[in-house]
Amino acid sequence: MSPKKKSAPAKKPATKKKVADKKEALSPAVAKQEKKTQKSYQNVRGMKDIVPSQGGQWLRMFDAARSIAESYCYGYVETPIVEQAQLFVKSLGRGTDVVEKEMYVFEDNEGTKIALRPEFTAGIARSYISHGMLSLPQPVKVWTVGPLFRHDRPQSGRYRQFHQFNCEVIGERNPVSDAELISMAYNFLRDLGLQAEIHINSIGTFEDRQNYIVELVGYLRSKRSYLCENCKKRISKNPLRVLDCKELGCQEALEDAPQIIEWLSAASKDFFMSVLEYLDELRIPYVLTPTLVRGLDYYTDTVFELFVDGGKEQSQSALGGGGRYDGLLEEIGAREATPASGFAIGLERVMLALNKKEKEEQEGSDVAGSRHPAGIERQFFFAQLGEQARRRTLALIESLRKSGIQLGSSLAKGSLKAQLELADKMKSTHSIILGQKEVQDGTVIIRDMDSGIQEIIDQKKIEHHLRKLMK
Repeated sequence: MSPKKKSAPAKKPATKKKVADKKEALSPAVAKQEKKTQKSYQNVRGMKDIVPSQGGQWLRMFDAARSIAESYCYGYVETPIVEQAQLFVKSLGRGTDVVEKEMYVFEDNEGTKIALRPEFTAGIARSYISHGMLSLPQPVKVWTVGPLFRHDRPQSGRYRQFHQFNCEVIGERNPVSDAELISMAYNFLRDLGLQAEIHINSIGTFEDRQNYIVELVGYLRSKRSYLCENCKKRISKNPLRVLDCKELGCQEALEDAPQIIEWLSAASKDFFMSVLEYLDELRIPYVLTPTLVRGLDYYTDTVFELFVDGGKEQSQSALGGGGRYDGLLEEIGAREATPASGFAIGLERVMLALNKKEKEEQEGSDVAGSRHPAGIERQFFFAQLGEQARRRTLALIESLRKSGIQLGSSLAKGSLKAQLELADKMKSTHSIILGQKEVQDGTVIIRDMDSGIQEIIDQKKIEHHLRKLMK
């Protein structure tokens, strides 16, 4: 009788370590395929990246903002991106679209309700009070630039994170302050190459406005069937916002609406006329726009917006706007009446207008697309060939930078041809070339990019020679 065969032992389940070892043993091809199936992260809706190809334009806008603000003696301020939500509710108004629909509000770990700032003015006003700026010589004139957040419907030129250039004058009620702000906004755009037109109106004091609202509400109720659903709700919540509606039906219904200018007090009319006289003196083009009210509750008296092409396109949004807000600081805690005015310009919208203008200018021209991918132009480009030359180039570029001369370069490229092609894309007029021989001789070659003519210069005389070329 043959012995019974022993049954094979049951297979033990693979341990976690063995599974991990198996994954590590995957072939490179399989591992690459698995990597491809991993999730690719995208921007949150309404947010965007600023990439190097746009960097030149952004820096140009920042430089223009700083230049004009400093020339008018405005000091730079910066407020936190996060503020107490109640600050914006109190200042902007509960019935506004910003507070009701667009503001990013949440509770922090301590249970405090906070918000991502949807605009600059309320935060700057809060800062003025918090830091006792009332004791400073008045007015206090400040500017800033940075990101803001609104949960709005993303569309052309409108993002949920966007950037503004902002200026405020706090502590003075004078029509010349309003005119100065309008002039700054107008000239900021002009310095960038955009011809703007000012749309302007006066909404008077709070008392003027209350008298007008009674008349306006009566008119709107008689036209209720012609209004959009949002404006029907606004009649009771915030009737002035109906005047700002862009729906065609609402615009037609408002053609015979009473105009706020007819309800202004004599003092408000005189103030507004003085603003217009200053603008006439400055030769700044403006259009009186009776329906212009702006979208926030804190505005009083002068309100204005800036358009390119006169705002003729139906879909066009204002590049920026502003006005006076004489009651805001008291509303949020100032111990006495503190008049103020300001403006904000949306930089994404400015960039859109600049791109449109550039496209129109380059239409049919082969110049389009010739710009360096990083959007940078340099008069001089430093090219090198060989490891010793690369090391020496680093030191020479730093020395020239300290002396105020900016150069293009691409130290990672080893090919001289590739570097000179890059210099051409950066629209450089001259290239400085350093090779192994020049390292030994203590010289560089200066090449005219147009003619190809070259000359040999002592390394100690590079700065002097480049400054001669800059003249």
